[in-house]
Amino acid sequence: MTGNNFTIVGEFILLGFSDLPNLQGFLFGIFSVIYLYILIGNGLLIVITKIDPSLQTPMYFFLGNFSFLEICYTAVTMPRMLVDLWTQKSTISFLHCAVQTCFFYILGVAECLLLAVMAYDRYVAICKPLYYPLIMNNRVCIQLVVMSWIIAVPVLIGETYLIFSLNFCGTKKINHVFCEAPPLVELACGDTYKTELSVQLVALLFIITPFLLILTSYVKIIISILRLSSTSGRSKAFSTCSSHLIIVCLFYGSGSIVYLRPKSHDSTGSVKVFALFYTTVTPVFNPLIYSLRNKDVIVALKKMLPK
Repeated sequence: MTGNNFTIVGEFILLGFSDLPNLQGFLFGIFSVIYLYILIGNGLLIVITKIDPSLQTPMYFFLGNFSFLEICYTAVTMPRMLVDLWTQKSTISFLHCAVQTCFFYILGVAECLLLAVMAYDRYVAICKPLYYPLIMNNRVCIQLVVMSWIIAVPVLIGETYLIFSLNFCGTKKINHVFCEAPPLVELACGDTYKTELSVQLVALLFIITPFLLILTSYVKIIISILRLSSTSGRSKAFSTCSSHLIIVCLFYGSGSIVYLRPKSHDSTGSVKVFALFYTTVTPVFNPLIYSLRNKDVIVALKKMLPK
């Protein structure tokens, strides 16, 4: 990159909910409650998967790690958004914006990959039950989690560098609640085709590829379940997968709409809504879905929490 491709930018302005000035306090209260629930709900899942002997299985090991990842994921965006709502000052430095974008992508991709790992775990448990303890041993589970966290880090650091090497000119106002690629690229001057293509290729690699792995796993799972002669066996198999499938649909559905949609200048508002969906709604529903639809988790919670 030559020196001409860089523009010194001191800060950006996150517009967030500035179009709703009379609702700033109300929104602060709502998102504060949501963030507190995310911390408590996912924190409880982490604790019970660690201390309850009946939950010392690969499935709950991955669930505990996923809950921890949800807490980290929301910590990248929610505290900053709450501060902006409280102070009604929405400026963010260039460096802070770059760091937020980088960690947002690292944790988001880790979530995609961990969801694929959880789907593979269910595939082995249902389709190859006799080999399950051998295939999903403790060492393999730890390796899969570590790989989910770190495998994409170099690529995403490079992607963040590419985005923030664009020549930003004119308005520095980002019509969003946090920093991420789609609204940032819209602020750039000149030809941004290569950067946009790069963002979509990375999204294709780290969003669609894990989704295809999940889809393949569940096609095989459904085929195996339908072959079961016992109705109760089918019901139990479906119940162990349904919670994970709901989370997958929520996260991947909204993420794909933002990153794989055709470019449109009229879609800025919808991008903001869907971004809030996969950064807020999914972490909220994770503990709710797993606690309401999972009997083992309910039993563990009853044992841990006072009557």
